[in-house]
Parts: sequence; C-alpha cells; structure tokens
Amino acid sequence: MDPVIVRNLKIGEGIPKICVPIVGKTQGEIIEAGENICAVGADIVEWRADWYEDVFDLDKAEETAKELRAVLGGLPLLFTFRTSKEGGEKAVETAVYVELNQRMAESGYVDMVDVEVFTGDDAVRAVIETAHACGVKTVASNHDFHKTPAKEEIVSRLCRMQKLGADILKIAVMPRDKKDLLTLLAATEEMYSEHADRPIITMSMGGTGVTSRLCGEVFGSAVTFGCAGKASAPGQVEARELRRVVEMLHGIV
Repeated sequence: MDPVIVRNLKIGEGIPKICVPIVGKTQGEIIEAGENICAVGADIVEWRADWYEDVFDLDKAEETAKELRAVLGGLPLLFTFRTSKEGGEKAVETAVYVELNQRMAESGYVDMVDVEVFTGDDAVRAVIETAHACGVKTVASNHDFHKTPAKEEIVSRLCRMQKLGADILKIAVMPRDKKDLLTLLAATEEMYSEHADRPIITMSMGGTGVTSRLCGEVFGSAVTFGCAGKASAPGQVEARELRRVVEMLHGIV
C-alpha cells in the first residue's frame, strides 16, 4: 500500500495521523478554532463546513477558506460538508453539494475534500475528478449513526469507495455493544490486509467505540479524530491525550 502524501504528511505510513475538526458557525469562530488547533499539535485539520452559517454563499465560503489557510500555515486542510443524512448540521441538494466541493477544490486553499459515497456514483465521480484535476486529494466517506453493519457490508462499502477512485477510504459506525466494536475492528483488519491499496480510516463511535480511535494502527486505520474544544462526533478524545496514547501504542506495536 502506498501512502497518500498531502503537503509533507504521509497518510498511511507510520503512526496514525491525528485530525482535529473545526465546527465554528461564524468566520470568526472558525479562524479562532484554527489558531487553537495549531497549538495542540494536530497533523490534519478538518473544516466541518456544514456548521458554517454562510457555507452556501460560495464567495464567503472561499474567503473563509482563504483566511483559514493563512492561519494554518503548512497544516493539511480537509474540507468536509457533512450532510444531515449522515449526521451533519444541514441538508443539501446533490447539485449544490457537488458544486460546493468542486469550488473548494478549485480554490487552492484546501488539500483534501470529503465526499459521501452514498451521494451517488455520478456525483462522487464528479467531485473526485475535479479535485484530482486541481491536485486535491479525496476522502470518500460513509457514516452510520444508528448501527454497525455486518463485517461484510463494511468491507463492501470501503471497496466501493476504492473502486470509485477516492484517495482515502473512511467509514464510521455506531456500536450498540462491544460485539459491534469487534465487528468494526475485524472489518478494518480484513480491508487493510486483503483489499485496500490505499489508506483507510475507520472508527466505532461513542463511548463503546472509543477503543477504535486509540488502537487503529493495530488493525490498519491510518487516521484518528480528536478534538480541541467542541467535538464533531460522539466519542472523540481530546487531541493531546489522543496523541499520548497513540504514540505509546506505536512504540509497542
């Protein structure tokens, strides 16, 4: 498996990278959060733009991306509009979703864009093609806040993302019990060992799933999400504590 290189960061090689989200509602909150994240030692910053009150004004969204890029310096920036159907803050029409992601990819201010794989194959391909034409990497994603699918279904979804041409494959699921956590970890190991030719990101959410955020390296997950302030998903660990645990496990495995 070849790592995905974003700026000078090799995703999928070595210790799992720590991604910290920004969930500000105003440009001022977003920029302040970016400044705070720089101080906690994140490897990747995710701008959860579905929280942003002016996200559908594309000029304002691009200006905010520009300001955020200036604050983050060389830190890789992942642009994510999480739709309400996958746990995000806002509903959006597919055409608007595609246009927003394409505009951000074309802006030159973001390094990666997230595209939800169940948006539809044509929409996903459109975002990926535009991003790649602009030298921007793509993270295909799927989030199930209600359950943990069977191991075979998790692997199937990740394989679908790979077939569509995304650079990084991501799935997050909600466990009902510890067996669901084990299902996610087993699916991660199978995908990593038998199918993936690019980095994968997996996580089991909530308190029951927090183990998956800490020991992803053992099973093959390349990135884990921590928080610096408000979390963007249930079960996220504070970024500094997350790094301490991840580095400890990396030294053992």
